[in-house]
Amino acid sequence: MQGRKLDAPVLPVLPALASLLPGGGLRTGSAYSISPSASLLSALLAAASQAGSWCGVVGMPQFGAEAAERLGVDLSRLVLIPEPGARWLAVTATIAEVLPVVAVRPGGRASDGDVSRLAARLRDRGAVLLVQGPWAQAEATIGVGDPEWTGLGDGHGYLAGRELTVTVTSRRTPVPRRGRVLLPAVDGALESARPVSAASRVPLEAVG
Repeated sequence: MQGRKLDAPVLPVLPALASLLPGGGLRTGSAYSISPSASLLSALLAAASQAGSWCGVVGMPQFGAEAAERLGVDLSRLVLIPEPGARWLAVTATIAEVLPVVAVRPGGRASDGDVSRLAARLRDRGAVLLVQGPWAQAEATIGVGDPEWTGLGDGHGYLAGRELTVTVTSRRTPVPRRGRVLLPAVDGALESARPVSAASRVPLEAVG
């Protein structure tokens, strides 16, 4: 497999994520395996779209454009292909020819040969692929966990924001990087987590 240069350009990400990713952003010509979280995906697309990069989202009919906009995604630079069908991989490869960032939820298993051919196309075009779920040859895996909601008191109140742990596991760094973020914060955006009183934090399981 052809290696990727350590000094390859990176596309920007929001500050709360930059310190967790090798190189401080999304390395061009690379694929990333991410948790199936619409909020995480939108947060990863936000800064790149704001900086002028077109983004495509393939195979996610439930993707919420309004929520993505609150997280900072520039909808004027977003292309949605919600139902690619059995040809999801061919559609993804075609979109990667013209868009710098492509996110996909696989509609089936991809063979090793297909993954390698798509990886070569990403390198050739300098595109970034964000895959919801496992993906061979991924530059890094980005996951979320340990969710806690803010805004609830002792059995009353309104959910105002969610705090998560973002974990990035990369083949370039032997130790995973972790950080607490508000995703979404009270204003719907992404922020680094601030200390929150125990009375206002509840585990996700407690609210169903």
